[in-house]
Amino acid sequence: MAFGKFFKRAREKRLSMRTKLILSLSSIAVILLVSLSISVMEYSGMSDYVSDLIADDISSINVANRLADMSNTYNLQILEVIGDETSVRVPSFDDEYFKSHCDSLRSSVPSNQVKPLADSVMYSYSAYMLTSLELEDVLQSDFIDSRSWYFERLQPRYDRLRTDLGALSEAIYQDLAKNSATFEGGFYRSIIPGIVAVGVGLLLVVMLLSFLLAFYVNPLYRMLDGLDAYRSRDKKYSVKFDGDDQLAQLNEGISELANENRQLRSRIKTMGKK
Repeated sequence: MAFGKFFKRAREKRLSMRTKLILSLSSIAVILLVSLSISVMEYSGMSDYVSDLIADDISSINVANRLADMSNTYNLQILEVIGDETSVRVPSFDDEYFKSHCDSLRSSVPSNQVKPLADSVMYSYSAYMLTSLELEDVLQSDFIDSRSWYFERLQPRYDRLRTDLGALSEAIYQDLAKNSATFEGGFYRSIIPGIVAVGVGLLLVVMLLSFLLAFYVNPLYRMLDGLDAYRSRDKKYSVKFDGDDQLAQLNEGISELANENRQLRSRIKTMGKK
């Protein structure tokens, strides 16, 4: 008796078919969501890396523009001194700032095109600055025409420096455009297919769960309820549902057995009364 009660409690604690199906399909959904989370995390890591590259490119463009402005201002100041024949003031230039920031461009932008262009800028800058240091001697000399010196010696070197700075800025712009395209392309390659795949997978899980519940689980529960009513309350087994598969055949067989059993009981009762 005690064993029978224990078996009954264990059977009641056993998971139902509906619960098993829901748990199994829910586990599939969880796996899909975890896969999506991993995809999002990988994209976040890649986007952070590319974002840093884009930020470095923007900073490098600002530095290159600042160096170009410094050179242009210095060159205009020299031209102003040349135009003012009474002035012997030599303009000042932050040589350390220019060299340090030009050197930083070589390391901040990993593009192979930037490094040789930065070297070209340093070479043309050195040639320009070396020529500009002649300004004081030119102003003090009675034999050198300062305007000829400026336009024939200094200005060509400045034009070379300005051209190299422009080429450096253009290379950094190209690297920025490439990183931006990589960022945008990586988004669609990494996120959109993952979202579509997970969305389709979840939709299939929901559709499969609905199909199983509608065509298999719910009819089984109705059959069990009908059998329980037949056994405990002696009601007629009258469960019916659409279908032509093995489950419908099983339901027809149970219905026939239940009806035959009811007829047998009725005969037994009739015979007992006689």
